[in-house]
Parts: sequence; C-alpha cells; structure tokens
Amino acid sequence: MSPSPSQVPPPALPSTTLTANSLGVPGIVFLVLAAVAPLTGIIVIACLGIALGNGGGMTGSFVLVAAALLLFAVGYARMARETVHAGGFYAFVLKGLGRRAALVAAVTALLGYNLFVAGAVGTTGFFFGTVVEQLTGISVHWFAWSLVTVLLAAALTRRGVAFSARVLGVSLVLEVLVLVVFDVSVLLRTGFSPEVWSPATVVGPGLGLGLLFAANAFIGVEATGLFSEEARDPVRTVPRATYLAVGIIGVFAAVTVWAIVSATGVARAQQTAQDHLATGDLVFSLSRQYLGTALTDVMMLLLLVSLFAALMALHNSACRYLFSLGRVGVLPRTLGRVSSRGVPQRASTTQFAFATLVAAAFWVAGTDPITTLVPAMTGSGTLGILCLQVMAAAAVVVHFRRRGDRRWWSTAVAPGLGFCALSGIVVLAVANFPTMAGSDSPVVAALPWLYAAAALVAVVWGSLLRRRAPRVWAGLSQDLEADDVRETPVEPVR
Repeated sequence: MSPSPSQVPPPALPSTTLTANSLGVPGIVFLVLAAVAPLTGIIVIACLGIALGNGGGMTGSFVLVAAALLLFAVGYARMARETVHAGGFYAFVLKGLGRRAALVAAVTALLGYNLFVAGAVGTTGFFFGTVVEQLTGISVHWFAWSLVTVLLAAALTRRGVAFSARVLGVSLVLEVLVLVVFDVSVLLRTGFSPEVWSPATVVGPGLGLGLLFAANAFIGVEATGLFSEEARDPVRTVPRATYLAVGIIGVFAAVTVWAIVSATGVARAQQTAQDHLATGDLVFSLSRQYLGTALTDVMMLLLLVSLFAALMALHNSACRYLFSLGRVGVLPRTLGRVSSRGVPQRASTTQFAFATLVAAAFWVAGTDPITTLVPAMTGSGTLGILCLQVMAAAAVVVHFRRRGDRRWWSTAVAPGLGFCALSGIVVLAVANFPTMAGSDSPVVAALPWLYAAAALVAVVWGSLLRRRAPRVWAGLSQDLEADDVRETPVEPVR
C-alpha cells in the first residue's frame, strides 16, 4: 500500500549551515597566517618596501602598522563577542551602520577578495613555473601551473575548513621555520643593527610607502571573523585568534626584516634592495650567503607552498562572503547552500571560476602575469580590504556609542585610533596606487575608482531591494540576529 500524502516526509531542504565547532584558536590562526603567507610577504612585499619605501626603516614600519591594527583589534574583539556570522566585516558594518552601509561593505569585500584571489592565481602560476624550471629545467607555461594549483586547491577545499586548516598549518610551520633559521644565522654571524630603530631611519623619506607595503603584508588578519560560525566557542576563540594573528605577524615580520637590513647594512639596505628589484631575489641572494645553496633551494620550494597556502586561505575568505550574501538572498540563494560536509561548495566553485577566468583573460591577451595580472589584481584587492577595515572600525565605534557603552577604551578610544590610522593608510594607498600596483599604466591608476563605482551600485541595489524585494531587505537584519551572541540587548539594525 502506498503511503498517504500526509505520511510522505517532506523533501530535505539544502542546508545553509556551516560545520560548527570545526576550528579552535590554532586552526583559525593557521588559516589567517596562511592567507598572509609569511614567506611570500617577506620575499615579495617586505623587499618592495625596503626598495621603494623607507629602506632600513621598514622594521619600524611593520611595528607601527601592527600597533594600529592592534588598536583596531580591541574594538574588533569586543564586537566579535556579540556577532557570530560568516559575513565577517559585512556583519559588523550591518550591526553598526545599517543595511545600506552593509551592502557597500559587502560589495567592497566581494570585489577586494575576488580580485586578490585572481592575483594569487597568477602569482602561484608564475612562481611555480619559474622555480620548477630553475630547479629542474622543465618549462611549463604559467597558466598551466595556475590551473593545476586551482584544481588542487578546489579538491582540498571540498574536504572542509578543518582539513584546510591542518594542511595550511603544516605549510605555515615549514615556511616560518626556514625564515627563523635565516634570522638566527644573521644574528649569530652579523648581529642585528640597533640603527633600524633610529627615528631618522624610521621617519625618513618614503615612510608613507613603507607603511603602505607593511599594511599589505598584514592583509588576511581580518579573516578571523569569517570563520566564527565554524569556530569552537567563537565568543572567545575569534578575539584570541585576532590578537594572536596580528601579534605573530608583527613580531615575525619586524624581526625578519631587521635581519635582512642588518645583513645588507642599514644604510645600504635600500640601494641593495633596488639592485635586486627586477629579479626579486634579494632574500634568496642573502640566503645563499647565510644558509647555503641547499637550504636556499628548500626556501624556493617552500615559497611555492606558501603561495599555494595563501591561495587556499584567501579563497576560503572570498567564498564565505559569497555564501553569506547568497544565504540572505542578496545574491542567488544557491550560493548560500552547503554540501553534506558543511562546505559552501557552490560559493567555492563560483569563486574559483571567477578567479580563473580573470587569469585566463590575461593569458589570452599574452601579457606577462608578474607585471600585469599580479600587481593590478593584488594592488586592487589590498585597497578594497583596507577600505573594508576602515568601515568596520567606524561601525564598531558607532555601534557601541549608540548603545551608550561605558567601556570607553575598548569601544571608542582604541577602535577610534585604529580608524584614524587605517584611514591614513587608505589615503596613502590611493595616492601611491601605481607604485603599490607596480605599474604606471593609466588603466591601473584608475582601478581605485572601481570601489567608488561599486559603492554607488550597492546604494542603488539597496534601494531596489527595499522597494522590490522587501523580504530580502528585512532578511539582512534577520539573518544577523539569528546568529548573534549578545552580552546585552542590542537595538534593531536600522
């Protein structure tokens, strides 16, 4: 006998819930530090800062930027105790500044992270081709390597965020270890010069660019909140992971840059870095001197691991913004579904497809990735994420002032100072964008205007949603409220 309609169970709806309790503090820190990619940050970003910024004063630049981010992190940690949401800074802006501002933040995040991943696809392909050819003599086109790394990253991502954290954690330990060995070798053989802390060295010509490149090396630390829905005890885990990530990056980068400029001589550091700018091998040349050829070859291989880890980690961040906006219906709802493993698989596939298509466009055009794709996309992504940090800092201050919170240091003074410092870095980023992007092309110089256009689109989009899709508009607040972890009652989002 066939069951009656009332006895037939309803079809299971696709899940929109990420896998909870997957990540502890170490797992989130590994994901964030992998996105920062310490080895890549030192070999590429820090050396650019030494060459084009304040030379031997780059050590101080890293300390100053770390201090600004720690001030911001004070308010970020307070807000994270009340907001558990995969939308990261988008959710913070929604809570503090309202739905229109949140849509601007969301579009900024989507643009910034997706462009950053497109740049990472090109960077990974280029360096894989270069290093493999140098070590083995086998020549493979950079875009072929890009496809291989994207497919491998996509396969690993399907295993879930906890598996990604373990893979990235192993790679992170290895790349940090080889730089620590280099630092110790310089300390024992040459010593660390105290001249790097001289005010004349730090606050010299090029300080603005030095701060800008130092800030670029910290891109990724804001991702701690993106994994809050998958964290164990997120109210405590996310703040601790944020402080640890900023502190570890700041100390590690400052010490390693101190070793580099001490090895070259503080006064000669800028000129030496400029001499190696075209080949990008300043660290490798010093490594051959202090570690020998064998360990330098290991460092080159670990650079590839570092780049791959950064690709995976940045992708994890980018697809969670797609997932969050799909879940509430701002983007197609299919992006807000997860697989049986709790992985936002559709958002992940969409994100990888976008990044690969962007890289493919540069390949079809026959351009050199390291002089076109990488600087344009990475520079644009950096600017977008810096803008996102500024909006989040403002949201923290406004949210707690609206509530009349009496914890002035953690809810007003510290995040307010962080807002001012980060705003200054954004101004520097816009003013020096061609240098940061490594190109004097007028097209590259115009890329910052993409974010102004995106903000305008977000405002118009919000107005259309409010009039034509009121349930989606209301759902923005409802989605946030469903995941809130509040210490005290909060006013509704306006």
